[in-house]
Amino acid sequence: MALFARDRDVVPAAGMPVSGVAREEIMMGERERSMSQPASPGGIDAFLGKGTRVTGKLVFEGTGRIEGQVDGEISAQDTLIVGAGALVKASIVGTIVIIEGRVTGDVTAHQRLELRAASRVQGNISSPSLVVQEGAFFEGQCSMAAAETNATRDKTDPAGPLRRARDNVATTTATATAAVAAQS
Repeated sequence: MALFARDRDVVPAAGMPVSGVAREEIMMGERERSMSQPASPGGIDAFLGKGTRVTGKLVFEGTGRIEGQVDGEISAQDTLIVGAGALVKASIVGTIVIIEGRVTGDVTAHQRLELRAASRVQGNISSPSLVVQEGAFFEGQCSMAAAETNATRDKTDPAGPLRRARDNVATTTATATAAVAAQS
């Protein structure tokens, strides 16, 4: 009996222990991992490991992950992950920013900003989409306005900037209250 077939998965011989998981379970696990972690280790274009110390301006054109220390400015065209062991004292601008470590400085995410459970952020944040996990620490001001949508609205509605300011204050207050409640 053949153990491998071209068009099928591994077929164990009679009496052989099955040491893997079903194909469906792997696919489901992959789907869950891809939804919760946008970048897999193989998909990272730049990595600053633990023990690395950089001072100055960093520019990531693809997905980047920081586990070391950075002082200065960080710009990311794609996803930037500040790992759990990272200590960043910099202003950060990126498309998607995921923070698991410590950041001191302003953070701007053009699409999405995630503050994971162990994160500590001291500085102002700005993003149209903000996710704050329970246990995350944030000290600063928050702005959640979507730039493109608001520019279009302002042209057609003269009261747009005032209405947006009122909406942002309500959203920021709700988010800050949720973060404080999560720590209690």
